[in-house]
Parts: sequence; C-alpha cells; structure tokens
Amino acid sequence: DGAHYRDDILRLLFICCHPDLPATQQIAVALRIVSGLTVKQIARAFLVGESAMEQRITRAKARIADAGVPFETPGAVERSERLAAVAAMVYLVFNEGYSTNSGEAPARAPLCEEAIRLARLLLRLFQTEAEIMGLTALLLLQHARAPARFDESGEIVLLEDQDRSLWSRKMIDEGLALVDKALRHRKPGPYQVQAAIAALHARAERAEDTDWNEIDLLYRLLEQMQPSPVVTLNRAVAVSKVRGPAEALAMIEPLEERLSGYFHFFGLKGGLLMQLDRGDEARVAFDRAIALANTAAEAAHIRMHIDRLIRDGAVRPAAKKAN
Repeated sequence: DGAHYRDDILRLLFICCHPDLPATQQIAVALRIVSGLTVKQIARAFLVGESAMEQRITRAKARIADAGVPFETPGAVERSERLAAVAAMVYLVFNEGYSTNSGEAPARAPLCEEAIRLARLLLRLFQTEAEIMGLTALLLLQHARAPARFDESGEIVLLEDQDRSLWSRKMIDEGLALVDKALRHRKPGPYQVQAAIAALHARAERAEDTDWNEIDLLYRLLEQMQPSPVVTLNRAVAVSKVRGPAEALAMIEPLEERLSGYFHFFGLKGGLLMQLDRGDEARVAFDRAIALANTAAEAAHIRMHIDRLIRDGAVRPAAKKAN
C-alpha cells in the first residue's frame, strides 16, 4: 500500500480533503494550490462567478488558519473517507484540460494526461472501488477522442462528425475493459454511468450506430444519482435524437435561469431551435452562446451555425455599425 502512495501530488490532494473543510472548499483549495488551476478555471468548473470562487477559496484558507487544521498525510481509513473528494478533483482537472482551444490543446493536454495518471494511481490504491474504475475508464474513453476533436483549421468537430479512425484504440480498449469490470461489481455510481455512456459512443463504429435510447436511459439514471441541470441538458441531446428537437427543447427551457451563464445551454438551445425552423430565436440563443464562449474555437463553431442561418435565409445578417 505504501509503495503505491509515493506520489506527491496525489498525497497533497488527500491532505487538502480534510473533513474540517466543507466539500466545495476542499476541492477549490486543492485545485488552486495543488493542481495550479487559476481561480477563473475553477469558477468555470463550478458554474459560479470568479469573484464568488475567490471568496470561497479565501474563506477556506482563513478557516484552515483559524482552526489550525492539521494538514498531515492521512492514514488508510482517512484516505477511504476522502476518496470521493479526491476523485472529483481529478475529474475537474481532466475537464479543464479537455475544454481548450485547438491552439491551446498541445499545451493543455498535460492536464488530461496528469488526471489519467492520478486516476490510475487511485486505482492502484483502491483496486476494488468500482467508482474509481469508472472514473479511470471515463477519462480514457474521452481522451481517446482527442485527435479527432479539431479539424486542420482548428475548428471544433462534433462527436457525430469525428473521424473515428483517429480515436486511440489502445485507450478505448483499456477504458472498455475497466467499464465492464466496474459494472460487474453491481455497485453503480455516477462515474460508472458516465463511463457507460462514453463506452456506447466508443463501441459505435459510425455515428448512426449510436444507441441513443440506451444513452437516454443512462442519463435518466444519472439524473437520479446526481441531479444537476447540466446532466438534464446532456440528456436532452439524447432525447433530441430519439424523440425529436421539440421534446428536447421543452426539457431544457426550465433550466435557462440556472444555466444563464453556461455556453453549452445556449449552444444546444440554438441548435434545437434551428432544427425547428425558428431561425430568429435560434440567432438570439447563438448570440448569447458566443458571448459566453470559453474559447475562440467555441465561438467560431457557433458563428458557423449563424452563417448557415443567413445562407438559408432564416435570418438577416446583422446590421453593420456606423463609423
């Protein structure tokens, strides 16, 4: 056990997850101090404003100082108690590396690779934990698609349009084996469910072979385990494939207030409205998505949709500003 616990970063993550700190503060402090993410990056992961996250981290540091929290290497029992928080940190580090511009991707890929490395270390420490198998599988199956996520000009390529021959077969095989192993434990959790969804995409030789009915069912299960407007938003994608854009749009409309600052909400809303030939409303949603884009590639992808609306005569070009 001790031989598997010599990694400094992993040890520090466990130390930061002290039970005297609220869970959100544990994760925020660890991501800032240990993983080196900026306050802006952490805030984006939590869907909160930068100033709110800055205050959260400041309060956590003050609590540590005032309470004299003993930040020492935890023993085996304490590690088990802190495992969920550490797994969440590893997942957020991966997502920050995954959400990049194509131009940033080479520089940010190490975040994804570091998260996978840490997940594998966790798996060595907790070899029978089905959720850690699921986490590791999820990261591998998502990172396997990295070579196909951008085209030669740096534009985003949607999952359904990706050249699947570019996906890493080695990562997919490792991820699928871990998913199958995890599910045999019959202790399902959120990471396993997300990994099972990623596995369905990985097993589909063509986009049209994707089992969207099963993906919808898995997202329903994930909603029960981990209720979240983002989970419902993702499920709406599956619903649009199975039962059409009108039903998907009705699903996401109640989420708008809670996701008012979330790029992907307005990107999906615009796409659904465009499918329903509601061009003017789609344009409004797309304009909001561009304003919320986290990367230049995201903004460029949305502009392509607007250009298509203009070409199809669904909306008029925006008026030029007077000099």
